[in-house]
Amino acid sequence: MEILKVSHLSKTYGKDVMYHALNQISISVEPGEFVGVMGPSGSGKTTLLNMISTVDQPTTGDILIHDLNPMDLKGDELALFRRRKLGFVFQDFNLLDTLTVGENVVLPLTLDRISVMEQDKRLQNIAKTLRIEHLLDKRTYEVSGGEAQRTAIARAIIHNPSLLLADEPTGNLDSKAARTVMELFEKINKEQQLTTIMVTHDPVAASYCGRIIFIKDGTIFNEIHSGGSKPQFYQQIIDVLSLLGGATHGF
Repeated sequence: MEILKVSHLSKTYGKDVMYHALNQISISVEPGEFVGVMGPSGSGKTTLLNMISTVDQPTTGDILIHDLNPMDLKGDELALFRRRKLGFVFQDFNLLDTLTVGENVVLPLTLDRISVMEQDKRLQNIAKTLRIEHLLDKRTYEVSGGEAQRTAIARAIIHNPSLLLADEPTGNLDSKAARTVMELFEKINKEQQLTTIMVTHDPVAASYCGRIIFIKDGTIFNEIHSGGSKPQFYQQIIDVLSLLGGATHGF
């Protein structure tokens, strides 16, 4: 059974001049998959992620997560669904400077009124997994970009979400930090079977995925699957990006 099913999804902006950001997109994602979404700027990839994350609403079409359409939920119900079922990782980390690294990580548990003892137990476990044990008492402005992103990943998964959504998670990182972050994404996906969907313009980051969906002009252009070899998959990604048009740095 799919964990995510997107059916005939469209998003249109404007009244007098209509702009079709997404046009009849249909995809399904199985439990435990690591799916990348790529495409030129303005292709609709972030719009798609915003729809799946319930941040924005489709013009037409349906999104089912565990056979539930979150768009049927309102107010507190939707906020609760988003907080408990989804995990988010952003390009700019979205950490709170007023909190320590550890306090940032346990924030979802604090909001859910999980006991302090349970919070600390989960924090220690996840900090070890993401190699941030030595950072827990630091402020967010005292850590590097790679450390901040690892903190953001820890916060995104500490509540055991059904679906992890990442928007350009390596966009603000140097190549070494980006590789570390992607290795952690891969490790979490494999060891915890955490279904992950990642929007990225970076073919190196994308090569860590098991499947890539390419979007162009709001529609699906192509889809490729990894055969297990990162160098070969990377080359496949480069080949499809060249077919999409233009140099890869534009994606």
